[in-house]
Amino acid sequence: MRVQILPSSFSGDADVSQQQRLTTFVVNDAVAFDAGSLAFGCDDRQRSSVRDIVISHTHLDHIAGLPIFIDDLFATVEGPIRVHAAREMIDVLEEHVFNWKVYPRFSELSNKNGKVLEYVEYEFGRTFKIGTLLTTAIEVDHLPPSAGFIVSDSGTAIGISGDTSQTDEFWTAVSAVEGPAAIFVECAFPDEFSELAKVSHHLTPRSLAAELSKFDTRHSTVYVSNIKAMYRQTVIEELMALGIKNLKIAEIGKVYEI
Repeated sequence: MRVQILPSSFSGDADVSQQQRLTTFVVNDAVAFDAGSLAFGCDDRQRSSVRDIVISHTHLDHIAGLPIFIDDLFATVEGPIRVHAAREMIDVLEEHVFNWKVYPRFSELSNKNGKVLEYVEYEFGRTFKIGTLLTTAIEVDHLPPSAGFIVSDSGTAIGISGDTSQTDEFWTAVSAVEGPAAIFVECAFPDEFSELAKVSHHLTPRSLAAELSKFDTRHSTVYVSNIKAMYRQTVIEELMALGIKNLKIAEIGKVYEI
């Protein structure tokens, strides 16, 4: 399984920055989990191959690139781009994004090949298949509804927490998987902003450590992502000071062969 967190920030000389402001995970160059930076950070191969997008929740940093991605492909796509989401998320997208005021309602439009956008509703706790990937959406503690995911392909499994704070269901689901190779988990704020993290339903290094105590990390690599850009260095220093086994900071743009 190949996993890449797409870039969402760039330095003054146009190099990819490790600061993360938007979120998109691309798996096997075929399926995007969230679409925050999808239109801006994908390469030409991914633009031509990604036709399934799985939404964890509808905050802007997770969907910002979705309308632009569809717009780029509108005239040429052969078959609809499939957006997998819970029913409430679909309703939010249709009411607040694809509403003819913010962006065209692509679900009502077609090109010469047919529909360009199709919604595929998923249910929490039920496994669905996209190509070779088996995915289970697990409800987590963020904007309701909000999902983390267990994703497997040919016997290899990973977890993606999405945005979350304290949650038992996700760690119970991950623990039930035989040997997940990697867990990608958020840690948005440094510990000094623990109250803000609590109100906005995010994690800090200390609260992430408490979450990881619910899961045996000895046989899995834990990659920390979704660090707020302005606090990245402080969060990394606090995480490293905790000495959590098998914990690494996820590298933006790197392709992980898992």
